[in-house]
Amino acid sequence: MKRVNMHDAKTHLSQYVAELKPGETLILCNRNEPVAELRSLKRKKLKPRIGVFEGQFTVPDSFFEPLPDDILKAFNGE
Repeated sequence: MKRVNMHDAKTHLSQYVAELKPGETLILCNRNEPVAELRSLKRKKLKPRIGVFEGQFTVPDSFFEPLPDDILKAFNGE
Protein backbone atom coordinates (compact mmCIF):
# COMPACT_ATOMS: atom_id res chain seq x y z
CA MET A 1 0.00 0.00 0.00
CA LYS A 2 1.41 3.35 -1.07
CA ARG A 3 0.42 6.72 0.40
CA VAL A 4 0.61 9.82 -1.78
CA ASN A 5 -0.36 13.43 -1.11
CA MET A 6 -2.78 15.11 -3.52
CA HIS A 7 -0.26 17.53 -4.98
CA ASP A 8 2.16 14.71 -5.78
CA ALA A 9 -0.68 12.56 -7.13
CA LYS A 10 -1.82 15.32 -9.50
CA THR A 11 1.70 15.60 -10.84
CA HIS A 12 2.52 11.89 -11.17
CA LEU A 13 -0.84 10.05 -11.22
CA SER A 14 -0.27 8.16 -14.47
CA GLN A 15 3.10 6.95 -13.18
CA TYR A 16 1.60 5.74 -9.89
CA VAL A 17 -1.25 3.94 -11.65
CA ALA A 18 1.16 2.25 -14.07
CA GLU A 19 3.22 0.99 -11.12
CA LEU A 20 0.22 -0.55 -9.32
CA LYS A 21 0.35 -4.33 -9.16
CA PRO A 22 -2.82 -6.48 -9.02
CA GLY A 23 -4.37 -6.18 -5.58
CA GLU A 24 -2.17 -3.23 -4.57
CA THR A 25 -3.77 -0.03 -3.25
CA LEU A 26 -2.73 3.61 -3.64
CA ILE A 27 -3.98 5.83 -0.79
CA LEU A 28 -4.56 9.49 -1.68
CA CYS A 29 -3.99 11.88 1.21
CA ASN A 30 -4.88 15.50 1.83
CA ARG A 31 -2.31 16.99 4.20
CA ASN A 32 -1.24 13.47 5.19
CA GLU A 33 -4.83 12.43 6.03
CA PRO A 34 -6.18 9.56 3.86
CA VAL A 35 -9.18 10.66 1.78
CA ALA A 36 -9.43 8.07 -1.02
CA GLU A 37 -7.90 4.93 -2.36
CA LEU A 38 -7.21 3.59 -5.83
CA ARG A 39 -6.97 -0.13 -6.52
CA SER A 40 -5.80 -1.86 -9.65
CA LEU A 41 -8.35 -3.95 -11.52
CA LYS A 42 -7.76 -7.42 -12.86
CA ARG A 43 -6.94 -7.28 -16.53
CA LYS A 44 -8.80 -9.63 -18.81
CA LYS A 45 -6.61 -11.78 -20.98
CA LEU A 46 -7.44 -11.15 -24.60
CA LYS A 47 -7.32 -14.00 -27.03
CA PRO A 48 -5.21 -13.27 -30.09
CA ARG A 49 -7.41 -12.40 -33.06
CA ILE A 50 -4.86 -12.03 -35.83
CA GLY A 51 -4.72 -15.02 -38.13
CA VAL A 52 -7.82 -16.74 -36.75
CA PHE A 53 -9.38 -17.16 -40.21
CA GLU A 54 -6.13 -17.31 -42.16
CA GLY A 55 -6.57 -19.19 -45.43
CA GLN A 56 -10.37 -19.48 -45.08
CA PHE A 57 -11.22 -16.59 -47.39
CA THR A 58 -9.57 -14.00 -49.62
CA VAL A 59 -10.30 -10.32 -50.09
CA PRO A 60 -10.72 -9.46 -53.77
CA ASP A 61 -8.71 -6.59 -55.23
CA SER A 62 -11.97 -4.79 -56.09
CA PHE A 63 -12.54 -4.30 -52.35
CA PHE A 64 -9.86 -1.57 -52.35
CA GLU A 65 -11.20 0.27 -55.42
CA PRO A 66 -13.17 3.52 -54.93
CA LEU A 67 -16.96 3.18 -54.65
CA PRO A 68 -19.10 4.17 -57.64
CA ASP A 69 -20.48 7.73 -57.65
CA ASP A 70 -24.12 6.65 -57.15
CA ILE A 71 -23.23 4.75 -53.95
CA LEU A 72 -21.13 7.67 -52.63
CA LYS A 73 -24.08 10.02 -53.28
CA ALA A 74 -26.41 7.68 -51.37
CA PHE A 75 -24.06 7.73 -48.37
CA ASN A 76 -24.09 11.53 -48.48
CA GLY A 77 -27.89 11.69 -48.68
CA GLU A 78 -27.97 13.04 -52.23
